[in-house]
Amino acid sequence: MIDVTLLGVSALLPLPERALTAAVLACGGRSILFDCGEGTQTAARKAGVSLMKCDLIALTHYHGDHVFGLPGLLQTLGVMGRTEPLTVTGPEGLQSDLRPLMQAAGELPFPVALQPWEEGGISLSALHPQWPVLARLAAFPTCHRGKSQGYLFTLGRAGAFRPEAARALNVPTRLWSALQKGETVQTENGPVRPEQVLGPARRGLRFVFTGDTAPCPAIADAARDADLMILEATYGEDSQAEEANRYGHMTFSQAGAAAAESGARQVWLAHFSQRIEDPESYLPLARAHCPAAVCGRDGLHATLVFPAG
Repeated sequence: MIDVTLLGVSALLPLPERALTAAVLACGGRSILFDCGEGTQTAARKAGVSLMKCDLIALTHYHGDHVFGLPGLLQTLGVMGRTEPLTVTGPEGLQSDLRPLMQAAGELPFPVALQPWEEGGISLSALHPQWPVLARLAAFPTCHRGKSQGYLFTLGRAGAFRPEAARALNVPTRLWSALQKGETVQTENGPVRPEQVLGPARRGLRFVFTGDTAPCPAIADAARDADLMILEATYGEDSQAEEANRYGHMTFSQAGAAAAESGARQVWLAHFSQRIEDPESYLPLARAHCPAAVCGRDGLHATLVFPAG
């Protein structure tokens, strides 16, 4: 099970009724923050979300509306008594682009690792043992100005446990739960791997956060059959498509087409321009392509659970 909370849906600058676009994913009592613009702390508090158990801040790119909240958040976590390490990741340029912000945060009572993105992605259990073993974060390239990337979170689901196989291997019942979690266990007869006592892997959960991007094939590839995708829709009118492309963004129609191509089960549109007073008025343009699309709003929340079976 994972919980996703959309903290804000605004682009470029925070508005009284719309915070800057960011989201929190929680699983197993730990969490990931996607982007951290100005006012992210306030948005999280309004949404009833605590960031104290955040292990990873995943930045899509380094424009101000996606990173300027970072120094204040780090300082607050320190004041609140955090001592656990925190990892910040993002596309190329992480060390150089974030250096001034890290200096602004000052000395902190917990370590912050600026981890450049690696091709193999991140196993979340390597950051904190409370994360499920099969929880991973991958990145995909997006089409914005400069280096940018979106993120795909997957929570794998092992096959159904076969008690008869465990008994045949003389695995004590006290070790069965570890095998079901995907861990190898040690028995008197040697190690037993999960695949020895589990059936075929079952469909897990998939969540996608695109960040800022113009239409690009990588979105549909990453979000294929996603349970939830948060997708940018900065411009309202179809007539603004050329301007949107110039700045590396999408219109509502383009976002709807991208969502339809991915086959995502739920689609939340976000990152609305301040010129859009009523996002709902443009929603039919997206739904003409993807009926599952909805306009995101600050504090929108979903709990994703494994399908039956």
